[in-house]
Amino acid sequence: MKIAVIGAGAMGSLYGGYLSRNNDVTLIDTDAAKVEAVNKNGVLIREKSGEDVTFTPHAATSSEGLGEADLVILFVKSLFSRSALASNKELFGKDTYVLTLQNGAGHDDILREYIAPERIIIGTTQHNASILGVGHVNHGGSGLTNIGPLTGDPARLAPIAENFTSCGLEAVVAENIQELIWHKLFTNVSVSALTGVLQMKMGYMLDDPHAWTLCETLIREAVAVAEGEGLHFDPETIIEEIRALLVSSHDGYTSIYADLRDGRRTEVDTISGAVVRASERNGVPAPSHKFIVEMVHAMEDRRTYDK
Repeated sequence: MKIAVIGAGAMGSLYGGYLSRNNDVTLIDTDAAKVEAVNKNGVLIREKSGEDVTFTPHAATSSEGLGEADLVILFVKSLFSRSALASNKELFGKDTYVLTLQNGAGHDDILREYIAPERIIIGTTQHNASILGVGHVNHGGSGLTNIGPLTGDPARLAPIAENFTSCGLEAVVAENIQELIWHKLFTNVSVSALTGVLQMKMGYMLDDPHAWTLCETLIREAVAVAEGEGLHFDPETIIEEIRALLVSSHDGYTSIYADLRDGRRTEVDTISGAVVRASERNGVPAPSHKFIVEMVHAMEDRRTYDK
């Protein structure tokens, strides 16, 4: 397949690297130094064994001259999705699929502005990665990649899942992709959001009774909103799963924590904001999530406030 990965951050580089095993892959990123490093040295991925494995996708600062792709994977931060899609429209032909594996939910609202709904794929992944250096990525954890169509028969995506699996990224086509996305979202809208606002490690959410009360409130509220969307989850099960995650990742940090710490804009609008938008659609109240969205944006604004 001819694949373009828009965004050569940690996850984009990970997927672009692995998929280059059996496909013609181009990483597209506006960082010229990163593009030069990938074209010169490849993408280095450090596996859990400590070994650095080199992959050789192409890299470019734009899609100019690349022509239409069979598959485009969007891996930029959600706040840059619209500009990334607008800048790379020449990749999209009538037979091009566009896949988002971005954090959060509701990315299809933006994708629909550029792509026909039947060509949009939404998904979630259990892989995680972090940047070690320019063109050098740490593969922190592996797992399953679930994909599903926004509309239409899921079975037509089987060749894409098989392709991913052949490259070492085990993938399946899920009948219930929205349910899987929301299942992952529960952790982000509780743990991730709170670690950002409180600027504390993940374990603090479990160790401090006040923090845990806030976390549980956000979980229960999000589960109720999901029910309004026709998605059925047991809140007690979700709470215990997130508690177990906090135990196993006690000293971990989240991307919202790091973004607020370093003065960057966050992806809160496609994380907690996804719950708020669903609440507005279905009428199930989400006041705690509205508060979190405004709190995070207020924290973002501090970097430009004239004291």
